[in-house]
Amino acid sequence: MVFARNVKEYRNALHYSQEKLAEKTGLSIQTIKDIEACRRWISDNSLTKLSKALKIAEFQLLLPEKFETAQYNHKSRLKSLIALKEKIKTFMDAEFEDAFNEIK
Repeated sequence: MVFARNVKEYRNALHYSQEKLAEKTGLSIQTIKDIEACRRWISDNSLTKLSKALKIAEFQLLLPEKFETAQYNHKSRLKSLIALKEKIKTFMDAEFEDAFNEIK
């Protein structure tokens, strides 16, 4: 169940449909559906294909609760980037205003 859940969660995080993941891995759509529904286990070769398509290390698909930690870190990093963007925008607006006032 952990493996199936992780495949689905990482796929959703990348905004991949089951069809797109099947295309990227070379596995059939039915295989992806069976994996996510806990109806099929896969070979080590398929595990490698899935991990590459999902842009993670193979072991990450086997770890319970790994996804929550990754998602939390991603959200935290995103919030930091948004705050930085706002600071840069404020600074650039002030610089532009100063430059514009010097021209007047």
